Amino acid sequence: MPSIKSSLAKPFAKRIKKKVLKWASKPIETQEKVFRKLIKKARKTQFGKDHDFKSIKTHHDFVNKVPIRDYEALKPYVERVVAGEENILWKGKPIYFAKTSGTTSGSKYIPITKPSIKAQVESSRNAILMYIAETGNTRFVDGKMIFLQGSPVLKEQNGIKLGRLSGISAHYVPKYLQRNRMPSWETNCIEDWETKVEAIVEETLPENMTVIAGIPSWVQMYFEKIQEKTGQQVGDVFRNFNLFIFGGVNYEPYRAKFQNLIGRKVDSIELYPASEGFFAFQDKQGEKGMLLQVDSGIFYEFIKADEFFEENPKRITLKDVELAVNYVMIISSNAGLWAYNIGDTVEFTSIIPYRIIVSGRIKHFISAFGEHVIGKEVEEALQDGIENTSIQVSEFTVAPKINPNEGLPYHEWFIEFEKEPNNLSELAGKIDRSLQNQNRYYYDLIAGKVLRPLIITIVKKEGFKNYMKSIGKLGGQNKIPRLSNDRKIADVLENNKLTK
Repeated sequence: MPSIKSSLAKPFAKRIKKKVLKWASKPIETQEKVFRKLIKKARKTQFGKDHDFKSIKTHHDFVNKVPIRDYEALKPYVERVVAGEENILWKGKPIYFAKTSGTTSGSKYIPITKPSIKAQVESSRNAILMYIAETGNTRFVDGKMIFLQGSPVLKEQNGIKLGRLSGISAHYVPKYLQRNRMPSWETNCIEDWETKVEAIVEETLPENMTVIAGIPSWVQMYFEKIQEKTGQQVGDVFRNFNLFIFGGVNYEPYRAKFQNLIGRKVDSIELYPASEGFFAFQDKQGEKGMLLQVDSGIFYEFIKADEFFEENPKRITLKDVELAVNYVMIISSNAGLWAYNIGDTVEFTSIIPYRIIVSGRIKHFISAFGEHVIGKEVEEALQDGIENTSIQVSEFTVAPKINPNEGLPYHEWFIEFEKEPNNLSELAGKIDRSLQNQNRYYYDLIAGKVLRPLIITIVKKEGFKNYMKSIGKLGGQNKIPRLSNDRKIADVLENNKLTK
């Protein structure tokens, strides 16, 4: 007999679906309202005064008044907020800073305001409710749910709490799910990731786990520990596990590995959360892409990725985007981020409604020879290479080899296999042909004998894990870049003898 919680979930999901469809069916109108509201709310802030918000009426005005900024360019304003000043980027003070590790800026302090955290929480809740509305599956609501995340312990600075986004989110689990949530608060507070995973395994093994969520690479570690401890597949250990929620990276390179670890198919929901906002979630099981959150206090602009590094790239709004074009996504939000480059690139898979996939990072590409290969292309090439084979990949990254000891330069693929190929050169050939088919510039460089076809270097078991550990980024929200335009990662893998 279904529980009260399970019985109430369906009508609640139906109500939320109706609400979501209302704004999803009028995205341009919704975005215009969001834009006007953001500008009006921030007129009297220091940023609003500096950029003459009172005279901004249209997107054209906004483009003329507010240049695109990354964190480094916004940092002078953020530092004033960190110092305790009010009304700088948004009215009053933020209630949190999501602290993330930056590459050029050291630690980043991303402001989170009361309306922005509310939107984050509602979006993650709505993703699950839209799944219930579509499938009618409510069996999981009575079981235990685990969200592999960072420590919820928060520090305080000038009256503003700071911590990792996932740790902040842990404070907003709805009361009706508190009893279902795993792991315990004490275990969640463990900082060392390996110790934490061991403790999570011990706590969850005896439980009726129905929902498991997290970044795939770290959920994989959890699953491997369970399999190692029990000698069983995860689906046999947790017989009622039927929903996997993930975000942060493309799931496709992990899919075969996860099916092997779980031993059966489970439904999944993809999310697109970030410290800067919750941008999209998968609203339909059979559709490619995630529904863009146009009613969450975020105004979106887009720049074609291949034009982004021009002097004055064209900034467009949602009404002018096209399918299958790689865009850099620019956001302005109720957290006080203005024309802010979050660094991600996206492609639209659907216009009515607007659905996106994350295609990569604008800084994560290889163009050492003018090829401009992006994350989505290498991920698809790998999938094409291992399709219809028994090969399983645990992790990978790609870097250019500009000055080899002999022969032409090439792209070097560092791959950690769960199941290695019988013929490594055959796999390399398949991947390379797929990449040539996707990227005309890469094809021309190979055909013109500027580059030779890619070469695969095998990474030892747990090599990537040991690499992340060596740079202090094991666990939490950290992930391996799919590709780099330099050899910083490649050199560490080689110098630390993490390759075969």
